[in-house]
Amino acid sequence: MKRRRGLSSEDREVWSRYRRTADPLHPDRPDPEPPAAGASPMPKPQRPRYVAPFEMGSRARPQTSGHALMPSISDQVNKAPLRMDAKTHQRMRAGKLRPEAKLDLHGMTLDVAHPALTRFILSAQADGKRLVIVVTGKGKVKPDHGPIPTRLGVLKHQVPQWLRLAPLSSLVLQVTEAHRSHGGSGAYYVYLRR
Repeated sequence: MKRRRGLSSEDREVWSRYRRTADPLHPDRPDPEPPAAGASPMPKPQRPRYVAPFEMGSRARPQTSGHALMPSISDQVNKAPLRMDAKTHQRMRAGKLRPEAKLDLHGMTLDVAHPALTRFILSAQADGKRLVIVVTGKGKVKPDHGPIPTRLGVLKHQVPQWLRLAPLSSLVLQVTEAHRSHGGSGAYYVYLRR
């Protein structure tokens, strides 16, 4: 790697003439002093950030979601753009619309729940149903002993993702967390296209 050489006296004189003619971008800032001829261009080291010493038995502050890089699923579902009638959506969220069919995925594994959800949505749409409810449950609290955090409620997280994928994405108009009278955060309203 080549060493950077400093400015020659001729270069410094050209620079100072140019600076007199130019308008400064930030006039309130003082001009930096040119480095001395023999000074090294190395920056000064910064002090490291203070980290409190670890004490046995102390805990980290809990995070709101299972993983800092992934937002919680209720944020993703509830902040999705509205693709249905606003008045109907408001009535649905208030629990005033009655679901026409229900699928309960409690106790199912992912490989059993995914085909069951696909069959249920396809048959409900074929029968002309508009509002169905999918019960996922809230998930069990499990001890987390590993370095990678485990998400609470695997089905609760996966169902909205599956509803956004083909072949269901073309049939689903809106997915919203259910009203507490229909299962609350452990269930989803799925509003289907005609």
